[in-house]
Amino acid sequence: MQMSRFMVCGGAGFVGSHLVDRLLADGHEVDAVDDLSSGSLTNLSSARGSIGRFKFQNIAVGAPEFAELVSLRRPQVVFNLVSLSPSLCHLRGCLASVGAATSILEAARLSAVTKVVAALPAGLLYGQVAAKESPVKEGHHSEPRTTEEVFARAIADLHAVYRDRHGVDHTVLAVANAYGRRQRAEDGVVAAFVDALDNARPAVIHGTGKQTRDFVHIDDVVDALASSADKAGGVVVNVGTGTPTSVNDLWKLMSGASGLAPRSSTARPNDLTRLSLSPVRARIQLGWSPATKLRDGLKTLR
Repeated sequence: MQMSRFMVCGGAGFVGSHLVDRLLADGHEVDAVDDLSSGSLTNLSSARGSIGRFKFQNIAVGAPEFAELVSLRRPQVVFNLVSLSPSLCHLRGCLASVGAATSILEAARLSAVTKVVAALPAGLLYGQVAAKESPVKEGHHSEPRTTEEVFARAIADLHAVYRDRHGVDHTVLAVANAYGRRQRAEDGVVAAFVDALDNARPAVIHGTGKQTRDFVHIDDVVDALASSADKAGGVVVNVGTGTPTSVNDLWKLMSGASGLAPRSSTARPNDLTRLSLSPVRARIQLGWSPATKLRDGLKTLR
């Protein structure tokens, strides 16, 4: 893309701060919006050195002044990395996430923003998927088992409504299990395992550990987000590798010669049995494919 102005909501978080760094490296102007409820200014230490092209806005997207900010800054694209972030995957957080998505879309409508790109957790969008339907393709629909799954699908539908009725273009990315530097231990199993190894204590594995996940490196996630700024209008696109890895196998890969045995715990309610995403539409719509093998990505974390 030619030089543009972007707004990254949740810009001080794990995914958001990496996206901010990427957009600045590409020569764009970036506003990072974050209320710092779970994000950290430390994540933006590099970005804050980009004088004249980066601004940090310490407000919540649900605040009345957010729409005024969008009107003032006039970004071409707004990235929503706030809705259903790991810290909000509970009932009250889901309600806040719907409110955040609506606030962002409404501000975009009022200020004629070209596009909104939203990242949502694929596990909530697709729910429990049968083995024969994995890796799951966009458009798959399972009967929702939890309120979180209902809210995730409602947020995706909101974007379609704003495109059809108000002309606000969108891309919704269904993101698998992202991992990488800056991720908090409570926000992902890879980060939790890194924290356990760094502190020489056994990791906790919930349930049998046979449940599988699709681990995608943060650099690949950011590539997909950046590509979505001017591609894949009006569709949902998976961001995953299509390769399932069990939690047990992940621990074996990460623990290596440490000799630490994991500690078993009870299974978490409504935990998915499996998750892997088909990357075919991403190749077609975004020109994107995952570039980082899990083994290589894990080496960058310690």
